[in-house]
Amino acid sequence: MGKFRCSVHWKCLCGLLLVFVGIVGSQSIVECLPGYPGKLPFKLETGYVTVDNSELFYYFIESSGNPKEDPIFLWLTGGPGCSSFSGLVYELGPMEFDIENYVGGLPKLQPYEYAWTKTASIIFLDSPVGTGFSYSTTAEGWYSSDSKSASQAYQFLRKWMIAHPQYLALQLFIGGDSYSGIIVPQVTKYVVDEISFPFLGQIFCRTTQGYLIGSPATDSVIDENSKIVFSHRMALISDELYEAAKTSCNETYVNVDPSNTKCTATLAAIKKCIQDINTKDILEPKCASASPMYNPNENHRSVLEKPAEFILSPPRIPGLWCRNFNYAMSDWWSNDIQVQKALNVRPGTVLQWQRCNNSLAYTKDIPSVVYVHKELSTLGLEVLVECGDRDLVVPYVGTVNWITSLNLTVVNDWRPWFIDGQVAGYTKKYSEHGFCLTYTTIKGAGHTAPEYKRRECYEMFGRWIHYYPI
Repeated sequence: MGKFRCSVHWKCLCGLLLVFVGIVGSQSIVECLPGYPGKLPFKLETGYVTVDNSELFYYFIESSGNPKEDPIFLWLTGGPGCSSFSGLVYELGPMEFDIENYVGGLPKLQPYEYAWTKTASIIFLDSPVGTGFSYSTTAEGWYSSDSKSASQAYQFLRKWMIAHPQYLALQLFIGGDSYSGIIVPQVTKYVVDEISFPFLGQIFCRTTQGYLIGSPATDSVIDENSKIVFSHRMALISDELYEAAKTSCNETYVNVDPSNTKCTATLAAIKKCIQDINTKDILEPKCASASPMYNPNENHRSVLEKPAEFILSPPRIPGLWCRNFNYAMSDWWSNDIQVQKALNVRPGTVLQWQRCNNSLAYTKDIPSVVYVHKELSTLGLEVLVECGDRDLVVPYVGTVNWITSLNLTVVNDWRPWFIDGQVAGYTKKYSEHGFCLTYTTIKGAGHTAPEYKRRECYEMFGRWIHYYPI
């Protein structure tokens, strides 16, 4: 099935280039990276784009397939505050850390086969400000929120595309996962709204095809309520506890009235049942957050003292392995001075890089984006919603709930999808007035799914982006 493309409105583009020249930050091509063997076999560009009083850092990897034809993605990692490098190296990109052979020092990188960049060009954006290598030039600029983050991501995309006109005619998608489920639909709406108003310049012409969200935070109430339902379905809480919660809490488990003692007592009992479960993947051990200051040569307490607060050194016993050790690799690597020089990071702008910055000055001012999905469902967009079925951070239960609330027509009912003859997950397809939403689970995956099942998610993405049935 062919892909729709449009011609660029050069008159509009030229006028806007005159307006924006000089305020696009900086960009450079990176040919080698410390820890990576030899010259990079893919095109990597890094740089900054000035938005308001902020300098937003990005990694751009051009498609290694057919970059003149393949679609282009703006990719936002969640948090809020998790660097897009996390999405690049642990989820979608063409390289990964050589974790199994790590013996200390600067972590090594190696090529990764199942990269989404084989069939799409992806801009990995550090957003909001304070994330990754993005920074503000003023004290006020460090403050951000859901609405500001979405606005700045849109402004970034607009300026980046103007500075890279060779990609303007490609199909454009907005993508992201986890907390970016709040941001991605808003950025998409900014883009399609621009298309509707010619005086804005039609930078995106009519190439905007849709959006992709993985394990997406969507509605604070729906997402939180779904954790109780999911915990019951996964046998983490008993039938009796679940029924007691449904009855005493009236199936609403957030913002509970403290005077409802039966509900609060039941929820307290449920909390005890799941508090030592790894919410990112209920099947993996729960460990402490990885720290870039961790020294594997120092002595540490026994794992038996407080197992939930223990992080392993390079794993020696497979049964005690923790995924957080994988994450620590990115902190050690990105804080290396030679790495930052290779990436052309501006010296002194970020004192300590963190995979996820939990100290952002950030306000969550948009509790739900279901209404945005509803508005977008009136347009002819292609949408993929995917999630791991072992994720307790944003359980699939809530995702199905809000998708159902859109009242779309089911065109392909629930069925398994396969890789190498084995069930890789389940999928369902909806359509309404040219709007097409594909919902897909990845069997055995956690939060977010590509971190756990990279090959499966690669196959899923490749089929969807080329309009093949998943």
